Parts: sequence; structure tokens; C-alpha cells
Amino acid sequence: MIDKVIQFSIRNKAIIGLFTLVLVLFGAYSLTQLPIDAVPDITNNQVQVITTTPTLAAQEVEQFVTAPIERAMASLPDLVEIRSISRFGLSLVTIVFDEDVDVYFARTLVDQRLGEAAELIPPGVGTPTMAPVSTGLGEVYQYVLHPKPGYGGRFTPSELRTIQDWIVTRQLLGTPGVAEVNSFGGEVKQYEVSVHPQRLQSMGVTITELFSALESNNENTGGAYIEKRPNSYSIRGEGLLTSLEDIRKVVIKTPEGGVPLLVGDVAEVGFGGAPRYGAMTRNGEGEVVGGTVMMLKGGNSAQVVEAIEARMPNVQQALPEGLMIEPYLVRSDLVKRAIGTVKTNLIEGALIVIFVLVLFLGNWRAGLIVASVIPLCMLFAIILMNAFGVSGNLMSLGAIDFGLIVDGAVIIVEATLHHLHSRFKGRVLSREEMDREVFVSASKIRSSAAFGEIIILIVYIPILTLVGIEGKMFRPMAITVSFAILGALLLSLTYVPMMSALFLPRNTAHKRNFSDRMMDRFQKWYDPIIGFALRNRLKTIGVAVALFIGSVFLFARMGGEFIPTLEEGDFAFHSILPQGASLSQSIANNAKVEKILLQFPEVEQVVGRTGSAEIPTDPMPPEATDLMIILKDKDEWTTAHDREALQDTMLQALKQVPGVFYEATQPIQMRFNELMTGIRQDVAVKIYGENMDTLAVIAEKIAGIVGEVQGAGEPQVEKVVGLPQITVTYDRARVAQYGLNIRELNRTVRTAFAGEATGAIYENERRFDLVVRLAQQQRQSIDDVRSLFVALPGGGQIQLQQVANVALVPGPAQISREDAKRRIAVGVNIRGRDVESFVEELKGRIDADVRMPSAYYYTFGGTFENLQAASKRLMVAVPIALALIFLLLFFTFNSVKRALLIYTAIPMSAIGGVLALMARDMPFSISAGVGFIALFGVAVLNGIVLIGTFDQLEKDGINDLKQRVLQGTRIRLRPVLMTAAVASLGFLPMALSGNAGAEVQRPLATVVIGGLITATALTLMVLPVLYLLFMGAGKKRNNDGGGTTTAPLIVATLLLLFVGESANAQGPIPMDTVIARALRTHPSMTAAELSVQEQEAMRKTAFGLSPLNAQFMQGQIQGPYRSDVNLQATTGFALPTTIARRSAYLKESLRLAENEKLNTSAYVKESAGGAYLQWAMGLEQVRMLQQLDSAYSSMAAFATKRFELGETGRLEKTSAQSRAEQVKVRLRQAQADLVAYQAEVERWTGALNGAAPITDELLNTARAPDPGGGNDPLLLSMEQRAQLAEADWKLQRSQWAPSLQGGGFYQTFDGEAPFTGYLIGASIPLPGSGQGGRTTAARLRSEIAAQELEAARRQRTSERASTQAQLAQLRESLAYYESTGAALGETLRDDALRAYRAGEADYFQFTQGIEQAFQLNAEHLRVRYELALTVLHLRALNGL
Repeated sequence: MIDKVIQFSIRNKAIIGLFTLVLVLFGAYSLTQLPIDAVPDITNNQVQVITTTPTLAAQEVEQFVTAPIERAMASLPDLVEIRSISRFGLSLVTIVFDEDVDVYFARTLVDQRLGEAAELIPPGVGTPTMAPVSTGLGEVYQYVLHPKPGYGGRFTPSELRTIQDWIVTRQLLGTPGVAEVNSFGGEVKQYEVSVHPQRLQSMGVTITELFSALESNNENTGGAYIEKRPNSYSIRGEGLLTSLEDIRKVVIKTPEGGVPLLVGDVAEVGFGGAPRYGAMTRNGEGEVVGGTVMMLKGGNSAQVVEAIEARMPNVQQALPEGLMIEPYLVRSDLVKRAIGTVKTNLIEGALIVIFVLVLFLGNWRAGLIVASVIPLCMLFAIILMNAFGVSGNLMSLGAIDFGLIVDGAVIIVEATLHHLHSRFKGRVLSREEMDREVFVSASKIRSSAAFGEIIILIVYIPILTLVGIEGKMFRPMAITVSFAILGALLLSLTYVPMMSALFLPRNTAHKRNFSDRMMDRFQKWYDPIIGFALRNRLKTIGVAVALFIGSVFLFARMGGEFIPTLEEGDFAFHSILPQGASLSQSIANNAKVEKILLQFPEVEQVVGRTGSAEIPTDPMPPEATDLMIILKDKDEWTTAHDREALQDTMLQALKQVPGVFYEATQPIQMRFNELMTGIRQDVAVKIYGENMDTLAVIAEKIAGIVGEVQGAGEPQVEKVVGLPQITVTYDRARVAQYGLNIRELNRTVRTAFAGEATGAIYENERRFDLVVRLAQQQRQSIDDVRSLFVALPGGGQIQLQQVANVALVPGPAQISREDAKRRIAVGVNIRGRDVESFVEELKGRIDADVRMPSAYYYTFGGTFENLQAASKRLMVAVPIALALIFLLLFFTFNSVKRALLIYTAIPMSAIGGVLALMARDMPFSISAGVGFIALFGVAVLNGIVLIGTFDQLEKDGINDLKQRVLQGTRIRLRPVLMTAAVASLGFLPMALSGNAGAEVQRPLATVVIGGLITATALTLMVLPVLYLLFMGAGKKRNNDGGGTTTAPLIVATLLLLFVGESANAQGPIPMDTVIARALRTHPSMTAAELSVQEQEAMRKTAFGLSPLNAQFMQGQIQGPYRSDVNLQATTGFALPTTIARRSAYLKESLRLAENEKLNTSAYVKESAGGAYLQWAMGLEQVRMLQQLDSAYSSMAAFATKRFELGETGRLEKTSAQSRAEQVKVRLRQAQADLVAYQAEVERWTGALNGAAPITDELLNTARAPDPGGGNDPLLLSMEQRAQLAEADWKLQRSQWAPSLQGGGFYQTFDGEAPFTGYLIGASIPLPGSGQGGRTTAARLRSEIAAQELEAARRQRTSERASTQAQLAQLRESLAYYESTGAALGETLRDDALRAYRAGEADYFQFTQGIEQAFQLNAEHLRVRYELALTVLHLRALNGL
């Protein structure tokens, strides 16, 4: 097969050339469409639920909000973990799902459970909402809004925040790819009614009366309309408050015969601000307002940032004079640096590879042929990356080694040159001879070339099995390298033989050049080495084994880390003041810190974000600040020249600000750690227990130990206790004495100090809360709380301290939970040491020095947690890679001995990889682990080349093993050294790079370079020795049992290795899990998803060139000359209007596919859920019949006993036995039905392996609240069909537009200089072309679709109404059975059994009672089943 491909390529050079041209053009186009980012998005699959509770402390937030949400989410399918944080005014619950769960499906599941959770949360406490669909890479554009120079002091924080919320945010939210704009800093504007308690008391007014008056005097209404021909007049009542004066004039009450009492009489009305939980400062100049633009998950950051920057001029124009938006952290800057690193590494690597090729081959034509494979493979890989949705980033593009790519081409070209120069010395070959000899040489070596590249391709497959963070980080690399290797494989069998036959010199006369002299020198050095090795075989093998054992010893003592830290180019310092510090104190401290940092010449600007943002995805207390330190380019640094040194210098300078804890990290790194593990630091000791005070004591002990371990930064203990709280404890006896109640007291306290919104004031479209609270001067101390006046039911007021004890008590600052257990974390960043050894030492010291109380325990989190998980997966992935290599080697050579010989290159390469890491003082990391996997595939190439040559020499008649080895190593020394050199030196720029992003690539490149050096050296010495020992001196080659006998053994062994035990029977399975499994595995859902992917692929066909019409003629064309040439080519494309219409049509087609997927999802949910309910109903029927069978069997035995005693006649005994048998038949039928019902469920889910349904799901579903909201998926699909038909009509109309054509020709005339020219034209549809009929048909299809949509709407409206009616009727029936029917059935059954046994009733009365009881229970079951089905159907109608 391969020989035929090579032969076709050599004979049909023009076709291969044309395909190569198409590859270049399409690859160049794909390069412009490739999404670009800095690094892969490694955030885990999570949904965050945020609940703002402005008036609750941490204890109440945990009890009333967090715990109900966690309980509601605990049984979600495919759940990994639940984390939560409860602090004053805020609950944040993070729900992490399996990676294969679609994030929007996960959000749908969470949204459904939020309804249940909301019912458990007390009214008025807060409403849980989901955070935006974003990730750790989502913060793509961060900016500040501040006055221009000369305008300082002109804008208040409230005005800045209003401009941010109502101008900047609203314009940015329409940007494609933007999920949310998170505002930070400033004051949220409110209309504030400030109350003075003394004035209220003197006027005899309570806060509640004031609140009610404002609430009742702020609304508009409508009164329908008045029809007065020919006009109609709508009636509108305007009563909304619109200004401060309107608020002052609101009447509170009118004393009898007195003057109305207005709001302005008892309170001050003005502008205020909502309680602040966060602030933003900049460059020590005070407060500013800013925002963070969050990108949708899966978005293209480069495109999103570009779209944001394109919109920013419009936003700037909309701002008031004197304001400006200044970005301070933009993702595109990091992208440019990272992609710049990739470009530099690729270009330098390519130049090194080309230089080495020309140097070793000694023929610039051969070197250029091999080098030309590099850009072609890159273009091939980019085409496939674009097709499979792989973005271009530091990992996907940065790990490509051009040395690996050209290995196959090197082997073929070098073999061709060797073949030509050894066989035809000094001859000039004809074109036909050249073609034939290139085919002969390429076909001889093609197995080594092809199988070498296939091995490299296969060895990357296990990397594709990695999941989690390391999978997201390294899978793009494996995919891209696989694409490039696949391209190299195809090109080495097509393009390279064609180019070799076409461009290699046909003159085989060879002049000695520098390459020959260099190889002579290498050969001169190598000859005595190989001679010594062959004479001292055991010593040679012993040295190799000793080196391998030593490397294993060193590896066992080598530290480990997860992934090397990526230098982002900026710092993020976490600044923490003492517990309980106020927001204003943090702002003042930030000014000092920012001014100190700005003294460093490397710092461009400093932005501080204190507390929580508007959307608190990263909740911080007011005493905590994230300082974003934006640095200049590294070339401009003067204080220090590396990140660690500059960071240390800054931290040292900040020590002049006392009482502040600092923690250094980087912006994206901090966000990743927080989102993925809930921990910001590299390593965290997580302590679990019940009592927060006990946890805090244990954490302080461990923090002291952590600080003593070498390599530890400043340990940070999670602040969970010590927050000062003003606690109001009610005296219930006094409360009862005054006739008060707790709710009214709490409302008074809440309104007075937190403020209570009575409505809203609208300024055009802007909406601001109208809030009642005490005046600022009345909210200063604990005495203000004590002296708060409370209204009595009968009139009059008393102070709060008369019914409550008001005291200052320390309380929890924050309560963190994981999987419903309280925990506290001690976090630390590690510097100058690997994570693994640090954790091992720390664990030993904690176990020795800290005694945990009963039920308290600790674990490690942070990146160490990820390192452990990734190491376990690599322990599986690496053996799989090694097994695949061996299997392919075996099938290549059909010999176990030869496969094992080549396999020895793997331990030899591992020696160099370990030594290289040790030499560069690098710990083992996941990057290095992936490097070892890649290294093992590359290392066997030289062994394949050598063993292949030895076997070829044996076929040529050289039977003496030693002569075969010496001659084979002499022939293959050049290609062995060349393939190793290009593969290792291609990684050299990556290994030495100090640019942005090189930290992740450096261990990988170091392992490959070091490993290839030792693998090559030892292969050239040890492999020949092993070949002599294995094959037996002087013996002829035999099959050695490798062909027939061993293959089944290897296959069986692999099967035993990779096939585990069969799954055990499962327990009960909930309905949600069945539905989720059906949605994930049913072919109809897969088909719907593929349909969406098909339409996504089709969208790329909106613009397309017509097929290239190319003609080539040669011969006597015009005139007597017989070798004229004529080449013509034409193509065409549609007008932009037609392309736009087709693009719109394809866009609507994609939307239709997405809506059809939703429709299919609703159908699968209803069908799988219905099948499950039928299964549960069948199981309940079996249980009921088993009870009935038990009753009849016992009664039959009782009747028989009475007959034998002569108490009854034969008729009663026979009837009892007959009835018992009938029930057994019914039971067997029900059991058979149950099997059929399970089969119906498995039709949707696949095999369930003995799982059983939960019968309570019938009642749970039946009792579920009425499904409301949502959109009917069928109507959505029908509406989209109508829009698609309309788009098709517009497309057909656009087909009347002409299409453009163009081309050119190239022609010689009588062998003279060629003539060239071009052709431009247009193709215009004529009336008789049938386009008019197609347009009319499209219009009719559009009208038909509209009518079908209207019919579907009517049908679904009727169906929804009838379903609602059926739902109401069935709920009434269920209420009857739950209140009366079920109890009546139990009574009938018990009375019948008791009366018959006591002789008070005969058998027929017993039978009647039992049957009535059974019928009641059966009817109760039917109602539950039908009601549950009706609820499911109504959910499907609403698209839920």
C-alpha cells in the first residue's frame, strides 16, 4: 500500500504539487481564523451560587442560606464537590461537576434545584442567583474610571459609580463574548430618608408609619382607555416620586383637625449610598471606580478583547467631560507575550533544524527539501486545529519540535542520497532512472520512516486520556503535535519522494565536502568506541544498567511540583489588615502601600481592590485587598532582573507599613487557585471539624509549624473568628410585657441601621432605591443601637435597651465548608523548593506535634492536591504508552527479541532525562512527565533504524553478526546522529528561553534533550552489543517464536492488564440520574449534538470559491513548434450580498439545529422520566401483590386447617386455594412487566447493571410545584423553521445577483518567451434558468412554515390547557387518597384479617375486604403515577 502511494507521488508530480499548493493556501486562510490565547483554560467545571444577605451575620448566613442550598444540591448527578463560604451579608456556594458535563446543562440542573432551596430560605433573607458563565481566564479586561488631570474632585464616588453602572456597563454588555461586567468601588446611589429618633418621638411618628407612607405614595397606574370615536384615550395615573421635593411632601398622617405631617417634617431627605462592602483605589490617589469585563466560558480572548477595545471609543464619547476609562490589566498583553515566546521558539527551532540538516546532509538541496516539510506540517496542523476547535496558545503551539516532524523526511532523503552515491558513482541519471531509483530507495526505508512517525503519534495518545487540570493543559499539546506528525507522515510518503525525484541532483558525481569530513571525524571517534564495546560486552551492559539504577535512585529523591509557575508579567499582592478593620481603614492603608510600590521604577501603576465586588465571585472581607501591580517590560527592570528577586524586594519595602500581612502571587494564578480549589495559595492545610473556636486554635498551631519549614512563605490562617459584632439579645419576658414581637423589633433595627427600601425612584431609565434609615450621626456607636426607639402596639415608644440586651461580642468572621463539613485552611506559598518534598516534611511535623481532637482531621489542598491526582493518572498513562510502543514494535518486526532490543532505548533515554533535570535543578512536574512520554516515543526511532539496517544486511547475504553490526552502524551513523540532533536541538530554544510562558515548556524540553543525548550515545554502544548477545554469534536469523506463538500471548497479557472486573450490581438509582444518563448517552442526543456541529461546520462554507478549472496542454498548439506549453486556470465567487444572505441562512440553520437539540432534550427527559416512573410504578405493584399474595397464602393455609378440623366446608377451602393461585399468577405477570419496564428504561440509558428505581420518586414528582416559565421547545423549533424558510427565500432572491469569475493563462509560442494574461467576467442568471421558480417556491415554503407555526401554537395552547386541567383533577384525587383513601385501605385490610382469624367473618367477607383494600391502594398508585407523568409532560411543554 505504502509502495503504491510513493510510486503514484513520483509519477504524478503535478497532482502532488497542486495538492501542496492547496495545502498552503487553505493553511494560510486557517491561520487567520485560528483562535489565539495565552494558555489553555484549566478551570474546573463549576457553577457558583451567590446570595446577598445584607442584614445577616455569618452564623445566620450559614444556617438560613448556605446549608439549605448545599442540601438541595447534594444529590445532583455527576457532582464532584461542593464548597461554600458564609460571611456577613454573603453566601457563596461553588458546585463542581465532572468535566464531561456541559456547563449549560449543569447550570440548568442547579437552577432547578435553586427553586427548592429558595423555599427553605426564610422570606426576605435573600434570593440565590447563579454567577456568570465565566472561568479563571474570564477576567480579560480590567479598567478604572477616573477623572482626567485637572478634573480631580469634580466627581463624587456616587457619581462615578452611577456612570459606571448606567453608561459603561450597559454599553459593554452588548459586546460579543462578554458574560458580565463586574463593577467595583464607589457608592451605589440611593435616595435616602434620614430619620432623627428624637424628632420622630416628638411628632409621635414611628419608623413603621414613615415606611408605610412612602411605600403607599409611590406608584403609577392605568385605567384602561375611553373610546370616543374616532379616537380612544388611554387612562394613566402618575403618582411616582421623581425628586427629593416630592419625597419631602409625602404625607405621613393627619392628626384630627390638625395640619398634615409630612416626611420633610420628621426626616432629612437627600442622596445617600448603599452599605459598602468593597472599594477600589489607584496609585495612592484615593478612590476610583472600575470594572472587570468577564468573558464567556470557551470564548476567544483575543477576539473578545479586540471587540471591547473597538467599543471603548464609543463608551468614552458617552462619558461626561473630564472622565476617562483606563485599562490596567488586559489579557491581550499576556497573549502577545506568550505567542511571542511561541513564535521565537518556533522560528529559532526551525532555523537550528535547517542548519543541522544542511550540515549533516552536505547537500543544500536535500536540506531544503527536508526543511520545506516544516512549514507544510505546521499549516496542516493549523487546518486541523481550526477544524477541531483547538486554540493556538503556549501549550498547543509551544511544544512542537520540528526535529520530530522532519524525522521521516530525514530518513527517506538520507537513504536516497546514500543509495544514489553508492550505486551510481559519477553517472548522470535520466529523469526516468531518477524516478525509479528514488522509488527503490524510499520503498526500502519507508517502513522505518512510517513506523517511526506512527510510534511518535501513538505515544501521544495516552496524554489525550489525561483529565482535570493537567488534561486541559497538555491535551492541546498532544493534539497539535499529533496533527503535525500526521501531516509529516503523509508528506514523507508523497511530497518528499516527489521533491527528491524532482530536485535532487541527477549527477551522482560526489565531491567531498565539510559534511563528509565531519562524519569521517565522527566515524574515527566512533570506531574504537564500538570496538571496545563489542569486545567488553558484559562491562558495557553493566555500565548501562548501573547508570539506569543510579537515575532511578536520583529520581526517587527528586522533588515534585504540579505545573511550573507561568510568569504573567504582573504581580498580585494580597494585603490583609487585622481582623475587623473597617473599609475606610483599608482604603487609607492602600494609599500608603501604593505610594511605596510606585517608588519602584519597574512599576507602571498599582490598583487596589478591597472587599467584594458587585458580583462577589471572589468574596473578601473589608480588611483584605488585592493589589494589582502592573509592571513594565522586563527589559526596563533595574531593581532586579527576575520575578522572585523583585517580589522579595517589594515585600521587604512594604514592611515599613506595620500590622499588615502580605502574600505575593500573580493575577491569573490567584484566580485559578481560588476557583479550582477554593484556596489562593500553592499549598493549604485544610482542617475539618465542628467547633470554629477549636478549629482556629488548631490552625494557629499548624501555622507556627508551617512557618518553620524550609521554603515556606508567610503562612496565612483563614480568618474565621474574632469579628466584633453588636449583638441584640431580646428579653422575651419584657417583649411579651410590652406586647411586641420579634419580627417587628428586627424590622425596626434593620430599617434603622441597614436601611429598608420602600420603593424606587426613576431618573428616566435609571432606577435608584428609596431607602429609610437613621441619620448618619445616629449610627455611630453601640449607644445609638441601645437608644433606638421602638413603637408600641397601643401607641407610644420605648428604647430598644428596655426589651433587649445590646452588647459587643466577638463572632465568626467567615465559615468555610467543603462537602457540608466546616473547615479552616492554613495556606502558604512555596518559594525555592518543590511542593512534594515540602508537603512530606510538613506532614511529618504536624503528625508529631499536633494532636487532633476526636472527629477532627486534616488534608492538604491547593496545587499539591492537583499534583497527587495528576501523578496517579500518569502512573496509568505512562505504562499504556510503553505497552503501545512495544506492541507496535512487535508487529513491525514480528519478533519479540527485536522489539525488546529496540525497547532498551527507553530506559537509556530516561537516564538522560533525569540527569538533565538534576543538572538544571528542576523538580519533577507534570510538564516533565509529559516530556518523558514524548521522549520514549522519540528514543526508539534510532533503534528502529539500526535494527532495520541489520536485517536488510542479512537479506543482502551478510551472515556474520559482528560484520553485520559494524557495517550497519557505519552506514547508519549519519542518520542516527542527524535524527537525534534535529529532535533534541529543535527543543533547544524552548529549554533556554526566558520569555513569558517558557516556565511550563522548559522542563519538557530539558527532559527530551537530556534523554536523547544519552539514548543516542547508549544506543550506538549498547544496542549493537545486545544484538550480538540476543541473536547469537554466527547464527542465522530465525523467527524466534515471535510470529505465531507470541502474538496471542501479548494480546492476552494486554487484555489482562487493561480489562478490569465486571461491574457489581448497583443500588437504588434516582430519576435525576436516569434522566442525566439518558441525556448524555442516548443516540438521539448524540445525533442532535452532531447536527449542531454539522451546522457549525457548514457556517464556514458561506464563502467559497468555485472549483478551480485548470487545463494544461503541451505539444504543437500554434505553429510548427512541437513543445509549446499552455496553462489556463479560472475560478469564481459570488457577490458579497449573496454571501451575506447565505451566511444568514446558515446561521438560521445552526439556530434550528440548536433548537432541535433542545426539543430532543425535552423529549428524552420526558420519555426517560416516564419510563422511570413506569418502572417505579411496576416495582410498587409487585410489592403490593407480594403483600396480597402473602395474605391469601396464609388465609389459604388457615382455611385448610379449619377444613381439616371440620369447622368449614370444602367450598371455602377450595375457594381460598383458587384465589391464592390467581394472585400468584398476577404476581408473576407483574414481575414480568417489571422486567419489561426496566428494559424500556435501559432503552434510554443503556445497561443499569441491576439498579432499582426509588418508588418515592412517584410521590416526589407528583408533589412537585407547578412547572412555570420556560419556553416550549417545539414552538421554538417551529418558529426557527419559519425564520429559516424566510432566510431561504431571501437567499433565493439574492441568487439573481451575478457571480464574478476570474483567471489567467500562461503560454509559450514557438518556444519563445511566454505570454501571460488574465480573465475577468460575470455569470448572470437569465429568466429561463429556473431561478424564478425556485424563488417562488421558497416564498411559498416560508408562508407554509408560518401557517404551520400558527397551527402548532394553537395545538400546544390547547394541550397545555387540557394538561393543566388534568393536573388539577389528579391533585384533588391525590389529596383524597393521602388524607382518607390510603388510611381506609389499611383499615379494611387489617379488619378483614382480624375478623376472619377470629371467626367473626366468613371467607367471602374476608375476600371482599381484602380486594377493596387492594383496589384502594392500586387506585392510589395509579393517581400518583398519572399525576407524576402529567407533571413531566407539563415540564416538557415548558422546556424545563
